[in-house]
Amino acid sequence: MEKWLYVMIIKKGKSFNKVTKAVITRHVENLRRLDDDGKLELCGPFKGYPGVAGMVIFKTKSYEEAEALCKMEPLVAEGYATYTLAALQIADKENDYLL
Repeated sequence: MEKWLYVMIIKKGKSFNKVTKAVITRHVENLRRLDDDGKLELCGPFKGYPGVAGMVIFKTKSYEEAEALCKMEPLVAEGYATYTLAALQIADKENDYLL
């Protein structure tokens, strides 16, 4: 059985330098909600990667569901950031690393 995760790369927009603590609080609340719903695999900020704020990896049933979550991300919805979304096929012991 194929297993997939969906990787959201959050890219800094032109107004990213105007992000306030209130915006970050809404962002973290969203991450907590995703985690509580079992849809968050991993997330975090990037350091030393110009133009990129961070990454969120979703555990969703489809690309479309992950994309809907990307659009609800406060940094994106409020215009501070954009995103790219990629489907990542999991390679692990269970599937012999896709051999």
